[in-house]
Amino acid sequence: MSKIKIKQIKSRLKYSERQQRTILALGLRKINQVVETEATPQILGMINKVKHLVSVENL
Repeated sequence: MSKIKIKQIKSRLKYSERQQRTILALGLRKINQVVETEATPQILGMINKVKHLVSVENL
């Protein structure tokens, strides 16, 4: 599997509870925080749901 970097670029507070929990499940707690993870189908689906709140970079 390939690795990806996920960075939170917007606050999650204005958005639905479901989107807030998705951001937390990705391991993001603060704006500009970056996490590195495997690009599994589950993670990619979560990113797709909150793509307006995060940026993604392939490694």
